[in-house]
Amino acid sequence: MSSEYELHDSHSRWSDAFAFEFHSVDEELGPNQRWSTWLEVERGSRGPEPRPSWVVTDQAAIDTELGVLKTGKEADVFLLERAVEAIGDNPAKSSLLAAKRYRTEEHRSFHRSTSYVEGRRTRNSRDSRAMAKKTAHGRGVAADQWAHAEWDALNRLWQAGVPVPYPVQVDGTELLMEFIDDGEGGAAPRLAQVRPSKELLGGYFEQLRDGMRELARAGLAHGDLSPYNVLAQGERIVMIDLPQVVDVVGNPKGMDFLMRDCHNMATWFTGRGLEIDEQELFADLLTMLF
Repeated sequence: MSSEYELHDSHSRWSDAFAFEFHSVDEELGPNQRWSTWLEVERGSRGPEPRPSWVVTDQAAIDTELGVLKTGKEADVFLLERAVEAIGDNPAKSSLLAAKRYRTEEHRSFHRSTSYVEGRRTRNSRDSRAMAKKTAHGRGVAADQWAHAEWDALNRLWQAGVPVPYPVQVDGTELLMEFIDDGEGGAAPRLAQVRPSKELLGGYFEQLRDGMRELARAGLAHGDLSPYNVLAQGERIVMIDLPQVVDVVGNPKGMDFLMRDCHNMATWFTGRGLEIDEQELFADLLTMLF
């Protein structure tokens, strides 16, 4: 039998093998900070795979709100940094995100025309009645639906190769997506704000037409496409503001929305010196539909 000393020595070695060092965690976050919500949302509410390497998924990450990028009638867009400090062998990580938060109580109704959503289904009859009566619950449902409509569109279009921001996650009325910068730390300008060279203008149009073709191939139109809803990131363009994406065939006014997208963009490019025929563009997109 083992002696009392041997038992004690064995217990000591066992305890040492499972000794842990505990460090206190600073729970005091700043007024514009929160713990990352990445793991709080359902799996289907996180961005499609394969995810870009810059997406921060660590549970210990902190979200810091850095300011307002844009205010609107339906939503405000904030600049958010999601970052985690270096821990052991794991290096520090950080990324900038655009946090789009759809309004609920601040505005009683949405600017989006109901013609955009013809043919869309509401999750249940109670929500449909509440939205029709414009109750507080109904307004909340409407905001949530617009956020999820844009989320669904971004996921679908990103995977189809359309130039849109990568969708990081959606949580209720908040949509987090890739921040499109200007290469110098600021936000990329809207197409309406830039004066590109003729060569770059041609490159922008080729990218735009390819993006519109991919949308049409998926049976969709942006529905509100204009030089104000396209960002110019260096030599790259990115389409934004997509909650109203229209099913061209399923929506009775789908063709009208597609034609309007063609008209808006052809007018802008023509005004900048690149002659674009809106009818030819429309006909080209129709070949992708059928």
